[in-house]
Amino acid sequence: MIGSIARVPSFVTSGRITQDTVKLVFRDDPAPEDISYIHWVLRTPQYRAYCAGHAMGSAVVALSRSDFLKYPIPPASSATRVAVSLLDSIDNKIELNRRIAATLEEMGRTLFKNWFIDFNPVRAKAEGRPSGLPEVTAALFPDRLGEDGLPEGWSATADSIGLNIRQQILPTEVEPETPYVGLEHVERRKLALETVGRAEDVESHKAVFKRRDLLFGKLRPYFHKVAIAPVDGICSTDILVFRPQDGIPPAYLYFAFSADGFVAKASGAQEGTRMPRADWGFMRKQPMARPTPRVLAEFDNVVGPLIERILVAIEQIRTLTSIRDTLLLNLISGELRVKNPRNAVEAA
Repeated sequence: MIGSIARVPSFVTSGRITQDTVKLVFRDDPAPEDISYIHWVLRTPQYRAYCAGHAMGSAVVALSRSDFLKYPIPPASSATRVAVSLLDSIDNKIELNRRIAATLEEMGRTLFKNWFIDFNPVRAKAEGRPSGLPEVTAALFPDRLGEDGLPEGWSATADSIGLNIRQQILPTEVEPETPYVGLEHVERRKLALETVGRAEDVESHKAVFKRRDLLFGKLRPYFHKVAIAPVDGICSTDILVFRPQDGIPPAYLYFAFSADGFVAKASGAQEGTRMPRADWGFMRKQPMARPTPRVLAEFDNVVGPLIERILVAIEQIRTLTSIRDTLLLNLISGELRVKNPRNAVEAA
């Protein structure tokens, strides 16, 4: 990732950087818009190409200080200042959507843990104390736990919750622009999948997934790379593809298979030593609660809309990212090739 840059967020007052990273300090107290201009120029494809062309080393690739300082920064024009303003707006909207998606996911995780991991409504009912739920909802839960620690009547295994989809295909058998997901695209403990690659950039057999499938990284599963597919596409065979079993709402599958406990179990029986991979044959047998249809429906009524809003936020991020990349491509030339770019940003 030579040439990658980032701005230090305003809420970070101090910190440390590695020897492979440098801090750029501006002279003469420049205006914020001038700092933004430099920031975006250093994120253009032209700058990345410059870094690649001046890189030194083989095992460890680096850019010399002198080469970095020699990179020509063209004077800002009125057109580029408009583009910089739009790029800042896009960054802000992307960050806002990320925070929204993260908050919604945490809300879903909290409710799932309360109902289906800690079984608080069941325990409250068994102990004769209020559960904090409406009476109609509380009545849906059983009033005791079985010997296996699961609510009475809920005992099941993981394969009754999710169906492992094993369809594979060669990248050459799909359109070149077909979305591709590798483990590098999936962030740790984050269901929202923001970035994808393209089928034309990969080789060998890949797994096939559909929008709303759950993608579970089986290579080094302790990295906790589990995400909801926002589009149809193909993915690395080091990713397991899951769909809900009949009667299971997608939201229940997402939170059940991305729960810390389930990921820990998947990590507990790994094939291989240097490159351990989760074994579905082991994972599928793990005990897991399968609530009654009425409890599942109630959970879906509450959490299903949260998932929908997460998917909308991710789609907006993808749209905004596309607009940003187009603006960056033409930033130095000063040409805006997005029709009504500000309207497009506001619409997203």
